[in-house]
Amino acid sequence: MALDYSSYACIFVMTLFLFMASHPRADAAETSTALLISVDQSGKGDYRTIQDAINAVPSNNKELIFILVKPGIYKEKVVVPADKPFITISGSEANATIITWNDSGDIFESPTFTVLASDFVGRYLTIQNTFGPGTKAVALRVSGDRAAFFGCRILSYQDTLLDDTGRHYYSHCYIEGAVDFICGNAASLFERCHLHSLSVGDAAITAQRRESPSEQTGFTFLGCKVTGVRTAVLGRPWGPYSRVVFALTYMSNVILPQGWDDWGDFAKQSTVFYGEYKCYGPGANTKKRVEWSQNLTSQEAELFLTKNMIGGKSWIRSTPTRFKKASSAISNNSTQHA
Repeated sequence: MALDYSSYACIFVMTLFLFMASHPRADAAETSTALLISVDQSGKGDYRTIQDAINAVPSNNKELIFILVKPGIYKEKVVVPADKPFITISGSEANATIITWNDSGDIFESPTFTVLASDFVGRYLTIQNTFGPGTKAVALRVSGDRAAFFGCRILSYQDTLLDDTGRHYYSHCYIEGAVDFICGNAASLFERCHLHSLSVGDAAITAQRRESPSEQTGFTFLGCKVTGVRTAVLGRPWGPYSRVVFALTYMSNVILPQGWDDWGDFAKQSTVFYGEYKCYGPGANTKKRVEWSQNLTSQEAELFLTKNMIGGKSWIRSTPTRFKKASSAISNNSTQHA
């Protein structure tokens, strides 16, 4: 017997809750009610495309918006504008909900998915740029403050994740690329993420762009896993005060013994902050690391071991427990888009 969309939505949301219950969750702000908007390519939801659903959210939105995306391959460039905060975009499984595009060139123009708004959440999505080797080709650009991603797959080759500005949290995400594939100047915590390098030489996983010692930015990888197809380094400095820390992270033999690269600028060796703390695996041996990287003490590492470094406890929110259907001002029955 075929299900109507309301039945499907109930089953889908229940499945999502069961999935969330079996996965670690963010420190919750208080639970709350969200406005539910559905996206379904077959026409059984409110919208057929993700961008149409975002476009329907009013400017200067103050409500929690939960955009539920049915499994499928969505070939579109997606932008969450700066004037549309408090949006969550969620699939049920990252492997089943795929947002894909093929573009290259400017790092701010090539992304498949761009987040300019604050208080954004992405859950269980694959976001990919299929351009491949040759030039910059961003999959995900995050330029809003207080953005969080859970269980997402972020895939490209060069500059995969432009972690641009703001405070960000990534949990249980899979991030793949070859050259500088996590780059930018955000203040970000990557917790229990899997970084997979496609580098076949000495390309860098990170290119953090901190410009001055007064900036409270940097990337921390906590309890992560690093693998790859051949060899790579952990990072190189896009900015002179680049700051990256790997803590309690498994490193396969993909990581070259020197660990880090100064991008051909000797002067940056005295200004960068590249630290490792209690990492393990064949790539974590620090005996041959460059002398300008650091083995952190427990006291030095303490700052990087909690969400306090991004103030996360005050803004990382859990999945809403109650939903209400969007009003006609937002929800637009898919028959009008046929």
